[in-house]
Amino acid sequence: MFAGFNVNKSAPLYAEAIAGRTLRQNLISGNIANIDTPFYKARDVDFESALIDKSAKIYKTNREPKLELARTNEKHFAALEFPDYSMQTIYLRDGHLQRNDANTVDLDVETSELSKNSIMIQALDTANSKLKGIFKNVIETSSKLS
Repeated sequence: MFAGFNVNKSAPLYAEAIAGRTLRQNLISGNIANIDTPFYKARDVDFESALIDKSAKIYKTNREPKLELARTNEKHFAALEFPDYSMQTIYLRDGHLQRNDANTVDLDVETSELSKNSIMIQALDTANSKLKGIFKNVIETSSKLS
């Protein structure tokens, strides 16, 4: 979005990616905060599949054919999207050894995931800033030519 004007089809993908990365950052921080909590299970979020589905809808690359329902009356309900892929799935992380107190938080894994997630957020912000800069430059240049 550029001043209320949608200049890019992928703007909704950026917004959803940032929301998913922010949720992941909060979950990882919560995992680290609960490292000494007995019976706490490390949590993570799967939002990449939601991004893939959203991308397929935006760019119309969906491989699954969708049958459009006819509405013979405006009072009929619209078809429901099932499942709702815009919802991120929070899950318990498997594959980590439990300690004696049944806690599955591994500080090395969490700090590594936190670093990777922070880098991805920075990359998304940088890409979005560069895209906005390109459009701003085009608008400024075209106004000088007029």
